[in-house]
Amino acid sequence: MISISVMALVFGVVFLAELPDKTALAGLVLGTRYRASYVFAGVAAAFALHVALAVAAGSVLTLLPQQIVHALTGVLFLGGAAVLLMKKDEDEEEIRKPENQSFWKVSGAGFMLILVAEFGDLTQIMTANLAARYDDPLSVGLGAVLALWAVAGLGIVGGKALMKRVPLELITKVAAVLMLGLGVWSLYEAVAG
Repeated sequence: MISISVMALVFGVVFLAELPDKTALAGLVLGTRYRASYVFAGVAAAFALHVALAVAAGSVLTLLPQQIVHALTGVLFLGGAAVLLMKKDEDEEEIRKPENQSFWKVSGAGFMLILVAEFGDLTQIMTANLAARYDDPLSVGLGAVLALWAVAGLGIVGGKALMKRVPLELITKVAAVLMLGLGVWSLYEAVAG
């Protein structure tokens, strides 16, 4: 059974954390050079793989006693908030242009870019933490993958317009505050539980 509240929370946190990330910029660059649907297919597949790995890792954490899980996820959320607050602006990475515009070349380039760039990324670690925190792998996985796909879609289709209207610094600070709140709440539950 899917929990809409868990899915919505995960969506919001992951969406905000991913917006200022380098992969949103990479999707924007790929989307300006190639057919958007081809780019999105590759990027979406890579994000789905990353979320599956993160949820599996988080599900393993649920085997630990709840107080330890709450303490661990609290510390990791606080660390994630610190990373977001100390994060410098990321430069747009140079992306090699595939030889042609075929579906497999373009989607493969998008897939490989995200697969490499996102491995061990903050949002993947956050997804694992959320899977451990809520012990609801399906809701967490759906919320995370939909958030990542939404950011990728925004980056590919309308990234320039969004970035002109919403400062990355503001998005980063909102995501950090949300993570800080989740971290404090998790630590409180670890101590009170």
